[in-house]
Formats: sequence, structure tokens, C-alpha cells
Amino acid sequence: MRVTPQTVRDERDWVRDRADVIVPILNDTRDRLGRLFETEVDPVAPDAYRREVDAVFADGEVAVNVAACVGLLRDLDVEGDYPGFVVDEVLGRELAATIAGGRPLSLLAQATFHVADLYVDRDATATEVDGDERGAGTAGADDLDAALAAGFQTRLPGWDWREGESPFAVDAGGLGDAE
Repeated sequence: MRVTPQTVRDERDWVRDRADVIVPILNDTRDRLGRLFETEVDPVAPDAYRREVDAVFADGEVAVNVAACVGLLRDLDVEGDYPGFVVDEVLGRELAATIAGGRPLSLLAQATFHVADLYVDRDATATEVDGDERGAGTAGADDLDAALAAGFQTRLPGWDWREGESPFAVDAGGLGDAE
């Protein structure tokens, strides 16, 4: 695999164009997690997803890694699928984590990837985008869609615990105060 600036632009466009597939998976994952954790989670609109794709790909170091993982998963196919189970899971987890950002979000995205992956139907994700059949029907197709959904759902707002200031932040102005 050779990754160039043009490859990164092409993969960004492909990921953006997947909004019609990824956003429903993303919102379904949010609904499942919300029910599990007894909380309301705001849904994500396709335009918000596309804006966040642009933000991820605007950071060159992140963009090249996301593009490489997307490209690998789009092309990954293993005869009989099951022998390749580990590699597509590893790539999916890492893609979700890279999209989400640093810790603790990267760890949450990895865990969320496995939740999303349980409910992504390989056949439903095996569609071509703008005549590009790469990824259609491959072993990595469902993991790619689950990873995109997990990574973007983690980094996008909508979770109450992420709104506002953290109660665990220490005021730097209080350094040196003896109480």
C-alpha cells in the first residue's frame, strides 16, 4: 500500500460519502449504549458527521493514519473470512481509536467498536460509493463501517457526561494553597 496526499484526499471523500451508511449505524450504537447506561444520547445528523470527517482529515498526522486504516479495511478479504477475524478486528479498533482522539476517548472508541460491530450486517455495508467497488463484500467491510461509526460517535458531542466542565478538573490557580 502506498499512501500519498492524494490517497488521503480520496479516502476522506469516500468516508464523507458514507454518511448515509455510517450515520444510521452511529445513531443505532448511541441508542443501544444509551439504553444500556440509562441515559439519553443525542443523535448525529449527516451534516455533523461530514463536518467531523473534515476535522479529522484536517490534521495531517491523524489523516494519514485514518486513510491507511480505511484503505486496508476496504481491501481486506480473507478466504473463508474467519481466519482473518483477528486482523480486521485489530484494524477496526485502531481506526475507531484514531478517529476518536487521545485517551480516554480512544479507549472508549475501541470498546464501542465491538458493540457496533455486533450489529453491523456485512451485506448491508457491502455497497459501492460513486462507482468505487473497493470494499464491497470484503471481510473488512463490516469492521470498517463499525469502526467509522464507533470513532465518530465517540468524538461527536451528545453525551451528557461530556458536556460542561469535568468535576475532576483541578483548578491550577489553587496550587500552593494549603487547606
